[in-house]
Amino acid sequence: MADQRHDAGDAREAAAHGRGPGDPGEVARAWDQLVATARRTVADGLVVGTSGNVSVRVGDTVLVTPTGVPYERLTPGDVVGVDLDGRQVLGTLRPTSELPMHLAVYRTTDARAVVHTHAPDATAVSTLVQELPLVHYMAAALGGAVRVAPYATYGTPELAENMLRALTDRSACLLQNHGTVAHGASLDQAYDRTAQLEWMCRVWLTASSVPGLTPHLLSREQVAEVGERLRGYGQQQGLTNP
Repeated sequence: MADQRHDAGDAREAAAHGRGPGDPGEVARAWDQLVATARRTVADGLVVGTSGNVSVRVGDTVLVTPTGVPYERLTPGDVVGVDLDGRQVLGTLRPTSELPMHLAVYRTTDARAVVHTHAPDATAVSTLVQELPLVHYMAAALGGAVRVAPYATYGTPELAENMLRALTDRSACLLQNHGTVAHGASLDQAYDRTAQLEWMCRVWLTASSVPGLTPHLLSREQVAEVGERLRGYGQQQGLTNP
C-alpha cells in the first residue's frame, strides 16, 4: 500500500508540472470531496464495507473510488483517475469494478458526479417491482417514476446498458437485486438524489406492509406538475428578499 500511495503521489506531482491530466489543485479538491462522499454512504447505512462506489468528473478525467479498499483508509495520495475510455491516468490502485457504469453515465449525460450504493430499502424494492410506485411527489426531482434496470452481473457492459435504459430522462434508477445509481451536477446533488430515492423506497415499503390497506399512489400527471413547480424552487440566482 505504501508503494501504491507513493506512485499515486508521483502522478499528482506530474500533473503539477503539466505532465498529467487536469489542474492538480482541482483534482486534489475533487478527490477529497469524493472520499468524503464515499465515507458518508457508509455512515448513513447506504453501503456496507467496500460495496458501492463514487466518482466525479474533472475535465475529461474521472476520479473514482478504488476496488476493495475501505473508504476510511483512503488518503490524498490514493487518488485514482481514468479517462473517458477507461485508461488509468492517475494512481496505481485499481478502479472500482463498476467503472463501466460510471463511464456510461459520463459518456451519455452532462453529469459531473455519480453515486452507486447498495442501499437496503432501495435494493429490497428492486426485487419486487419494475418501477418504484409513485408514493411521493419527490419522484419528480429524479425526473419521474424511478425505473428498475434488469439484473446483470456487476461490472459488465450488460449492466451498464441496462442502467442507461433505466436512466433515460431520469437522474436515478434502481438496479434489480443490486442497488441504486444516481448522478448529478455535483457530488452533493448525486448524493442527495441517492438519499431521496432510498427514503421514497422506505416510505413505499412501510406503507405497503400495512395489512388490509393499499397505499394511495400519485398519477404521472400529478408528478409531472410537481416537476414543473420544482424548476423554480429554492433560491434562484439574482433574486433578492423583498
